[in-house]
Amino acid sequence: MGESLKGKVVLVTGASRGIGYEIAREVGRAGATVVAHYSRTRSGAESATDELPVGRKQLVQADFAEPGAGAEVWRQAVDRFGRIDVLVNNAAILRDVDWEGSDEDWDRVWRLTMQVNVYEPARIMREAVRHFVDQGGGSVITLSSWLAYRAGRAATAAYSASKGAVTALTKSVASDYARQGVMAFNIAPGMVRTEMSVEAAKKFGGEKATAAQLTMGEWIPPVEIARLVVFLSRGDCRHLSGATIDINGASYMR
Repeated sequence: MGESLKGKVVLVTGASRGIGYEIAREVGRAGATVVAHYSRTRSGAESATDELPVGRKQLVQADFAEPGAGAEVWRQAVDRFGRIDVLVNNAAILRDVDWEGSDEDWDRVWRLTMQVNVYEPARIMREAVRHFVDQGGGSVITLSSWLAYRAGRAATAAYSASKGAVTALTKSVASDYARQGVMAFNIAPGMVRTEMSVEAAKKFGGEKATAAQLTMGEWIPPVEIARLVVFLSRGDCRHLSGATIDINGASYMR
């Protein structure tokens, strides 16, 4: 990928592990200055950016369970570098909740999921759009999920609903701000081999059993998502704005 993102500042939320970790690493390798947001695991964000010189990286801690965290991440990034060119909205949680369980558990999981997966990503996206309009352009890349489009388990409906919400929000940005130079894309991965997904798969026979149900017989390596983010961050294909890109190894086609 060379230096295709040289001169760009890319903010990646949830950069300490999984997809976000690989995104932070790959955009850095492509020449970008990287703002790596993390919630609890600073060591993961440090590792994701360890190849970058001090002047081309910033680590920002914030817990998206706290209202206003997204806007604070944005403020710190802009204060440090003066501008942001790409926002990668990746941070999310997945929590099961039993439909036959208590009302208290149901409310707790849904509120937390919406706070972390929708409210704070929406807030930081709002900051990004206003910033991009002022500077004459920029890109929002949202990590959605195939669960926003296909049937999933009832126990993870809060996660599916949250991904549907941020997908719709990103499309609205693409439509309303296209003439002001703001591009917005959704990436909808299938089964990506992350710690979160592997843990969830244990309830259904584990990694091998899950892979056996996939068309290619294998999980998606997170680095493939990261390489797609690098491509979108370049801004070479402006008329792709508004698109949702499925990356699931032909396991779900629509």
